[in-house]
Amino acid sequence: MRSHRRRRAGFTLVEVLIVVVILGILASTVLPQFSTSARDAKETSFVQNLQTMRRQLSIYTQQHNGNYPAQGTTDSQLFFDQMTQRTDAAGTVQSAGICGPYLLGQLPPNPFNNSRTVLVINGALAAADYDGAGAHGWAFSSTTGELRGNVSIAIKSVIETTKSVNSF
Repeated sequence: MRSHRRRRAGFTLVEVLIVVVILGILASTVLPQFSTSARDAKETSFVQNLQTMRRQLSIYTQQHNGNYPAQGTTDSQLFFDQMTQRTDAAGTVQSAGICGPYLLGQLPPNPFNNSRTVLVINGALAAADYDGAGAHGWAFSSTTGELRGNVSIAIKSVIETTKSVNSF
């Protein structure tokens, strides 16, 4: 008498465990590379946005007789309007102005907090104005023209060492 054993289709428990272990090893080597790439992209975007804003502020200052946007005030809306709309030589926002716009439509975002807002200070910037604690993306002194990104100390030191950018 012959016994006909039916062969089952499928995988044994050992085969499934081997596949799970292999997938776990692959995931542990690939995932850190993705997170590093995401951080690098944020840092690069931050530096580019900061440099763009600083260049445009320099052009604004040259075209407005050495005056900065929102000169001598703490008016963030005035800063925004003067950077994104046409102005006359005195900095008054006018549709027929001969200067600007310097940034089209909106300020670039700070990729570390996704904020496009700017904190305008009448006076010198203090470290607390751009230490990453506030909700604003950028800090600007309307008396010195200094612009800094609002990021934490840890992020600042990483960017300074990896991107060769100082005082941001």
